[in-house]
Amino acid sequence: MNKRDFIKNAAALSTFVLLPSGLWSCKKEEKKLTRLRTAHIGVGNMGAEDLKAISSHAKVDVTVLCDVDANNLAAAKELHPNAKTYTDYRVMLKEMGDEIDAVVVSTPDHTHAPASMMAMEMDKPVYCQKPLTHYVSEARAMNKLAEEKGLVTQMGIQVHSFYDYKLATLLIQSGIIGKVHTVRAWSPKDWGYDGTEPTGSDPIPESLDWNLWLGTSAERPYKEGFYHPGNWRKLVDYGCGTLGDMGVHIFDTPYNALNLQVPKTIKNECREPNGFGFPQKNVVTYEFPQTEYTAETLKWVWYDGPGAPEDHEDLILPGAKSTTSTEDTSKESMEDKMSLDTKEAGEGTLPDQGAMFIGEKGRLLLPHFMQLPKKIVDGEYVDISAEIEAVEKANNMGKPIRNYDTEGPKHYHQFVDACLGTDKTTAPFSYASRLTETILLGVIAGRFPNQVLHWDSENAKFAEEEANAFLEGDYRNF
Repeated sequence: MNKRDFIKNAAALSTFVLLPSGLWSCKKEEKKLTRLRTAHIGVGNMGAEDLKAISSHAKVDVTVLCDVDANNLAAAKELHPNAKTYTDYRVMLKEMGDEIDAVVVSTPDHTHAPASMMAMEMDKPVYCQKPLTHYVSEARAMNKLAEEKGLVTQMGIQVHSFYDYKLATLLIQSGIIGKVHTVRAWSPKDWGYDGTEPTGSDPIPESLDWNLWLGTSAERPYKEGFYHPGNWRKLVDYGCGTLGDMGVHIFDTPYNALNLQVPKTIKNECREPNGFGFPQKNVVTYEFPQTEYTAETLKWVWYDGPGAPEDHEDLILPGAKSTTSTEDTSKESMEDKMSLDTKEAGEGTLPDQGAMFIGEKGRLLLPHFMQLPKKIVDGEYVDISAEIEAVEKANNMGKPIRNYDTEGPKHYHQFVDACLGTDKTTAPFSYASRLTETILLGVIAGRFPNQVLHWDSENAKFAEEEANAFLEGDYRNF
């Protein structure tokens, strides 16, 4: 079943969605709301963090919780006893559509688009976790629908709203290192699996609705330790690997700062595909067309997996002979990394995650995360305090607050305030879909190791016909 048929069938479950949605849609031309009633699809792990951050807004009423895992649902219900609970988001949207104002989607990647599209068809604003979608075709469809309906949207990349990333964006756009010709970005995290597909099956936990967890993906026997709750990011049917996890965060600032669109060519140096798990190590090289902040061509190299990044002269810091990080945190969760990366890297040592801009007037290092960017010229750090102060004053930025507990919710609150008509989101689907498409093109290139793929953005297809098969996937009728 293709995505159009799925959405059509899902809409049939909720016949009222064809009717005008009145005052509860948060569409920008309609009457402003004074409070926001939220529905949360996926409330375990990152979904629990999303729920916590959204509900911390003083004008939010958590109205309904939905999860395929009864344990996750019970934990969320304990925190929000007045919320109704569901296991199937389709039933939840059907029955609760006129009692909710916005939907938060925090599921594994393969359910992002099916759940978000159904909510948006019902004129609901959507906050969707990163990466926006599992397939390129879904990213374009979600952007198109959000635009047609004029809905408030936001992708869950919290660091987009953090001081240091805003600062780096403004510094690059001010010309601090001139036109940028290369970006190198890296993460040693390991959301890949080089092993074989498991055989046989294990008993499905009583707390888990396995059919609903699979959702639109192909039917597969349950195997303990491979899918739910934590390892789905490693697997091609459900996640997008390290590139789709940390890549979205670390790509975000250079992508935004340089005003990039989508790449012309993509090449992934990795192992041969095994049809089940993503490669544990990837080196993805993109070539982007010129923008006002780049040279005639921008080269972007992404490194992930244990030991990333590879040694390169662009990454050698003052006082160092090697680009290798002293830390190996490839197994840490995103939340752990958000805590640990606030410490400064040692002299001459690369931060274990980050990005380096290389321009005509030097380099700018942006650690991930909560550290100031640093300028390097001729192998030495350069004092840019005056430039930072000027940018802060010109943009009313204030001083950095490096406390994730207080800074983390800002991106979520921005979405809530936008729904209430008092703010605008900075990572709407119009932006998030392009960034996600770029990420997913690199993921697809992993199916064709060491081969340069040529992307035709206008027609949304590769010149290499065999690669087009991975731009979308069939939807199972579940």
